Amino acid sequence: MTPREVLALIREREIQAVDLRFMDFPGTQKHFTVPAQALTEDSFDRGFGFDGSSLRGWQAINESDMLVVPEAETAFVDPFMKQTLALTCNIQDPITRQDYARDPRNVARKAEAYMRSTAIADEACFGPEAEFFVFDSATFDQNEHEGYYHLESAEGQWNRGRQKPIGQEANSGYSIRQREGYLSTPPADTLQELRTDVMLALQECGVEVEAHHHEVASSGQCEIDIKYGPLVRTADAMLLYKYAVKNVAARHGKTATFMPKPVWNDNGSGMHLHFSLWRNGESLFAGSGYGGLSDTARFAIGGILKHSGALLAFCCPTTNSYKRLIPGFEAPINLTYSYRNRSAAIRIPVHSPNPEDKRFEFRCPDSSSNPYLAMAAVLMAALDGVQNRIDPGQPLDKDIYDLDPDELDDVARTPASLEESLQALRDDHEFLLRGDVFTEDVIDTWIWYKTEHEVRAVRERPHPYEFALYYDI
Repeated sequence: MTPREVLALIREREIQAVDLRFMDFPGTQKHFTVPAQALTEDSFDRGFGFDGSSLRGWQAINESDMLVVPEAETAFVDPFMKQTLALTCNIQDPITRQDYARDPRNVARKAEAYMRSTAIADEACFGPEAEFFVFDSATFDQNEHEGYYHLESAEGQWNRGRQKPIGQEANSGYSIRQREGYLSTPPADTLQELRTDVMLALQECGVEVEAHHHEVASSGQCEIDIKYGPLVRTADAMLLYKYAVKNVAARHGKTATFMPKPVWNDNGSGMHLHFSLWRNGESLFAGSGYGGLSDTARFAIGGILKHSGALLAFCCPTTNSYKRLIPGFEAPINLTYSYRNRSAAIRIPVHSPNPEDKRFEFRCPDSSSNPYLAMAAVLMAALDGVQNRIDPGQPLDKDIYDLDPDELDDVARTPASLEESLQALRDDHEFLLRGDVFTEDVIDTWIWYKTEHEVRAVRERPHPYEFALYYDI
């Protein structure tokens, strides 16, 4: 929509409030609301002021004033708020009117602009498969004298012996067995209606949904797939996706989380990224090579595999992410590629022979990632691979989990911790700086914030399991 069309929609739907939304630096959506009459055509150029010093990783107190500038094409009527229209915004400096370098959406916009400037492609399409958990309740705390979490799920296998699991009048006996939840049906799948409500809410907001289903983990793990699209538009849709999931869960009296590994000894939640490059409406990935891919696609794979350590600092950006990236739970820990094989970091799907469907799937990213930064970083690595014709090496078509250790000697592994990924980003980020997409300031601030507020914070606190290990030592 144009600004004029947005104002017409406000009048047509009798909108009373306009919600202005954006994403902070670490990756949490923020918003504030203005009366509908405050939004004019000029607002889409002039913007609205707010305090940038109160947001994580942004401005200092002495330079706190910033602007949110709404984008008309992102408008939708919010299904969870009364008479409210929502707009996604870009962040600008109020003096220079330049786009703010630490605004994640700005990074994604610059990545698309840089791609077009290289003439390699004019569109990068992403199709995220984001997984999440829905629990009946989640309680947790950490302070000087205690640290704990407690999860409840009607589907959890730990409910089998209970007479009345939480939220149930009696035990139905349909608890899903550990790691056997994939595509289960009701009544074992208790979240069918919840996922359908999310799907309907997303469609109402203009996000096209391809499918939804129960995932592998036994304790309420779900997946809803949205249709692929250009980088920025898809990242916008992912913010709306998370917003819809959490609000629908709340309406059902439940709680949803995109934390990668909330349940020990069961599958974690990923955000597999299907990726392809296009020019003049045609896919650049269709060819006659391995898996039906072109040389362009192979070189893109080479770039992603080469820079994967640095990429994971954005694609797997939490300390909890690396509890998912371990052997035995369908998570990719070996940096190789394969046709049809889900145990590889990059999989080439075989769903369709059509050239327009040719793509590959980067399976390492997880649902905790900031979609703007994660997708922008993946695009920059792929472009570097194409520009420098980086050979991805030979594919690995065997089940990697069943290989002997000596067969994996030459296969690179994913970093084992967030700290290792951040170090990889320190050592390898030149490819991200091209086109001023990621600046040195953005890289340095990301590493500082993640190290200080997450890596160090977790390292300093006793873990509950340490008491089981060491209390009687």
